[in-house]
Amino acid sequence: MSGLYQRNGIWHIDKVFRGQRIQESTGSSDRKEAEQYLIHKLEKLREQRIYGVRRIRTWREAATRYLVEYTDQPSISLTAIHLRQLDPYIGDIPLTHIDDETLSPFIKDRLKTSKTSCGKVKPGVSYRTVNIALERVIRILNLCARKWRDEQKRPWLDVVPMITKLEAKKTSRSPYPMSWEEQSILFSELPDHLRRMALYKVNSGSREQEVVKLRWDWEIPVPELKTSVFLIPADFGGRHENSGVKNGDERLVVLNNVARSVIEGQRGLDPVWVFPYGKPDDDGTSNPVHRMNDSAWKKARVRAAKRFQEQFLRPALAGFASIRVHDLKHTFGRRLRAAGVTEEDRKALLGHRNGSITSHYSAAELGKLIDEANKISATDSRGPALTILRRMAG
Repeated sequence: MSGLYQRNGIWHIDKVFRGQRIQESTGSSDRKEAEQYLIHKLEKLREQRIYGVRRIRTWREAATRYLVEYTDQPSISLTAIHLRQLDPYIGDIPLTHIDDETLSPFIKDRLKTSKTSCGKVKPGVSYRTVNIALERVIRILNLCARKWRDEQKRPWLDVVPMITKLEAKKTSRSPYPMSWEEQSILFSELPDHLRRMALYKVNSGSREQEVVKLRWDWEIPVPELKTSVFLIPADFGGRHENSGVKNGDERLVVLNNVARSVIEGQRGLDPVWVFPYGKPDDDGTSNPVHRMNDSAWKKARVRAAKRFQEQFLRPALAGFASIRVHDLKHTFGRRLRAAGVTEEDRKALLGHRNGSITSHYSAAELGKLIDEANKISATDSRGPALTILRRMAG
């Protein structure tokens, strides 16, 4: 029987049938079994052509097509990771059989606590991480039903099942804006390079990657105000290449007095990166930090929690003991609100505002935003201006 060839002891198909090329493994090392597989395959194709029987496609086919068609998507590398993790569980399953039941083993294993080869306990992933994978499943199944068609213009899938996501809010950690006392203790425990970035971040409301990958060529002078701002391009790569600014727009970063002092302290250290790290290369440039949330950050927050207890004679709150880099942004936002900054200006300062900002702000408007950002100094709870109330644990 033609159309079969052997590779590494396994018979493979390479045959053209009615204008359609078939290339796949039979999965068998026995010639007769391989021929039976090919005969079955050809009969299925004949039924599709003559009787209109729809070919049943697998999840792997759909996932592969998605990766090919959406290869330019900013988050495609992250999507590929999730699809690779899903493949052992549902890769060979027909699209018509993808539902909560078939996804259940994947969810269970992702949430399960395990042990590493060195005996350390490895906790399962968060509900949010599982939901990100499930969102990819829902997205691909919707494309199968609404966009992708076979040769007879029929959808790959008639009905998209209702995929149940986990209730992430029940397990997700709430944001934790720091008090001024907590900030002082934490920052004193950070290594110098992290301390500078953290001080800039908590005074600018920038996201982590907008800090560690901040470039000098994004700085725009504002001569009328004798200052400058940073304009992060919409296609900024962040941690992953081409990941882009979160809301898809340019990101204006306005500097209050503290953030400005940090920037001036970094000027001249590197021709490219505002926050360089390590020794310069032969061309005089250094490498940027990959992320702030590294082992140095985690060790510093452990020391900070211990110091807090020693200083105030009570345990640090759980949120402070596990303080995250992103909590610095929440701290900036909370202090703006405490200082009476309007919601519209808070959104602009935090980078939540949509639309191209290059045509939206005059020098006078930028000056107002800078003044608003400087108001956070009035929220220092060590003075009489504000008392921050916290719910005590337990």
